Amino acid sequence: MSDASTAPLHPFVRSLGSLSKRLVLLIPLSMLAGLAAGLLFDASSLQALVLPMTMLMVYPMLVNFRIREALDLKDGRAIGLAMLLDFVALPVMAWLLAMSFFRDEPGLFVGMVLAGLFPTSGMTISWTGFAGGNVAAAVKMTVIGLIAASLLAPVYLLGLAGAVVEVDFMGVLRTVVFVVGIPLVAGILTRALLTRRFGAQRYKTRIAPVFPGLSTVGVIAIVFIAIALKARMIVSDPALVVRILVPLAVFYAVNFALSTVVGRALLGRGDAIAVVYGTVMRNLSIALGIAMTAFGSEAALVLATAYIVQVQSAAWYVKATDRVFGPSGAEPSPAPAGTGHAKAPAA
Repeated sequence: MSDASTAPLHPFVRSLGSLSKRLVLLIPLSMLAGLAAGLLFDASSLQALVLPMTMLMVYPMLVNFRIREALDLKDGRAIGLAMLLDFVALPVMAWLLAMSFFRDEPGLFVGMVLAGLFPTSGMTISWTGFAGGNVAAAVKMTVIGLIAASLLAPVYLLGLAGAVVEVDFMGVLRTVVFVVGIPLVAGILTRALLTRRFGAQRYKTRIAPVFPGLSTVGVIAIVFIAIALKARMIVSDPALVVRILVPLAVFYAVNFALSTVVGRALLGRGDAIAVVYGTVMRNLSIALGIAMTAFGSEAALVLATAYIVQVQSAAWYVKATDRVFGPSGAEPSPAPAGTGHAKAPAA
């Protein structure tokens, strides 16, 4: 009789786990569905689903979150460089773009600022692995980035967006607790309980693949709600999505260029690739949850659109990695337990 941990995954689990790979298609489809729903029906009642859908989106993403991964001081140079870009250069760049494009539109302004505040996600680990980079460094960037961003977000929002949009510091702090803190604790407890109940190997192979798909379902739901709530505004201003796409395209283009140049100049190939994906892959799920719960669907529209730019550009960059950094001389670094390349959660 075959070991349950090595038996093929149930088709439903496989299909759920593969959702995060299809965000390039699923996000535009959910936006179109939300647009249609918002035009055909009164979508205001969907507002009540924002918090539970946000929890659905973030909680599964944090089940495999392992704080102790950040305690190993190896790869410190790459991590320090990524954090410098993530918490100095990129928030300032997002603010400058917000000031340039959305100074008189508070909702869009704060959405652009939020795009620059939350670095790294499970997809940082995935794309670093796909490109043959230092996966161990990417894991640490993800852990440290999430913790630091959660602590700093209220301060950054007050400082960067407070002059344009009213920022309730304590309200944002409460939102961060609900959107990040509670799901983080629940995720850690879930992993501990499931590992104890089923064993580490069975958890890794049979249970962990379910969570990225659940997170993606939450992302699709939040994007649908955000667009449905603003459907009439979008139709009344058809150029709105284009106006949002332009600063986002600039943000990601400069991000890729800056992290690539700095990484090539200061680091080896594997570490440089980790820095690129440790800065470019923003944690749009958490930013989107905070936008919807603290600032409204107009801010969320910016982040929903950012998904399209981020995932598509990450895929293009992987194909160009060997031309940018040269061919890999060794196999990609193995992912730590629970962070398999194809099983990382959606960003």
